[in-house]
Amino acid sequence: MTASSALLTDRYELTMLQAALRDGTADRRCVFEVFARRLAGGRRFGVLAGTGRLLEEIARFRFGDDELDFLREHAAVDDRTLAWLADYRFSGTITGYREGELYFPGSPVLVVEGTFAEAVILETLVLSILNFDSAVATAAARMSVAAGDRPLAEMGSRRAQERAAVAAARAAYIAGFGATSNLEAGRVWGIPTMGTAAHAWTLLHDSEEDAFRSQVAALGVGTTLLIDTYDIREGVATAIRVAGTDLGGVRIDSGDLPLVAADVRAQLDELGATDTRITVTSDLDEFAIAALAASPVDAYGVGTSLVTGSGTPTAGMVYKLVARQDAEGSWLGVAKASAQKASQGGRKSAFRVLRDGTASEELVVVSDGFEELDAAERHPDARALHTALFADGAPVDGHVGASGVRAAREHHARAIEELPVRALALSRSEPAIPTVYRDAE
Repeated sequence: MTASSALLTDRYELTMLQAALRDGTADRRCVFEVFARRLAGGRRFGVLAGTGRLLEEIARFRFGDDELDFLREHAAVDDRTLAWLADYRFSGTITGYREGELYFPGSPVLVVEGTFAEAVILETLVLSILNFDSAVATAAARMSVAAGDRPLAEMGSRRAQERAAVAAARAAYIAGFGATSNLEAGRVWGIPTMGTAAHAWTLLHDSEEDAFRSQVAALGVGTTLLIDTYDIREGVATAIRVAGTDLGGVRIDSGDLPLVAADVRAQLDELGATDTRITVTSDLDEFAIAALAASPVDAYGVGTSLVTGSGTPTAGMVYKLVARQDAEGSWLGVAKASAQKASQGGRKSAFRVLRDGTASEELVVVSDGFEELDAAERHPDARALHTALFADGAPVDGHVGASGVRAAREHHARAIEELPVRALALSRSEPAIPTVYRDAE
């Protein structure tokens, strides 16, 4: 049986539901919106990830006997609310940015429409997934920019909670990484997996040479040998003596990487192993990768910094009510006016304005009427950003599973090509393009 996601939520979502059932507002039609007030960590763009995972979890958001028994035993809600939850199925619609899309402050990346009751209780689940996955994807995209054409492998599973590790591998792949060390991510999401040996393999054997010979015998000369367990120069010499000049690669996991990589490349070339590739690991982030741009490095493996968002572990997204019906059924735009936490009310459509194929503006059009949104035809110089994600009680085809991950990866590659050159710098700065709000005509 597929596990329910219904209790992956905060209690106050259900206490609001109980109060709304009591005062008669539970069935009011509402529009909730997910956005980031600012780009976390002073980044110049953000990358949306987690959408496909979220859609699958919403489909599993059911209150079965176990969930209802827990709520009953802990007096979390009253009997009327328990009865309502027993029949819960999200019957509204979800639209939003495609997974892998770039976002900026105020970008309405997800729009959830339904009754207050059925939409409000999704808040915690929505933010839990999108905030983590988007933080990882944004870090991964910056690392991919820094790496250029050199491949990146995700290897951070040992630095994250076990399920978060799988989600991180997925987000990193969408944002440009080419492989993961995590087998579950490979099984579930179709991500290529990789891996050879750790230092423990060398330490297990009586000598480094014995370890290398055994690895080559098992995996072939195309394998990558870890050369820094002891002395790196001796490790390189031993690796080539064992595997020959057709050795696939060597990995360096310590030391002053620019200097070490240069020395290793020179030694490999001297030994005739000119095609043996050099992979570096050792606590890399986007800045370390950029610092290695001129070094003879062929590939990178990234762990801790990636799965923790490279110092920015959450995207800072919020889930806010932006429109609702009143007691007579008329639509009203609503918004917070709190200091430094104000939101923009109203139902919205979003467009990426392009000038000669380069993004110049995030245009968010606020509709006065709530039945029809601003049409894409009115913005011939822009790309419409919203697409249908969830309808008729199920995810829309093309967004979930391994095929959804591949589609998100392809979309991200196209979207990042639209960025102006200044957006690719790693330093803290203002968003690469401004977000402009405009009332619908």
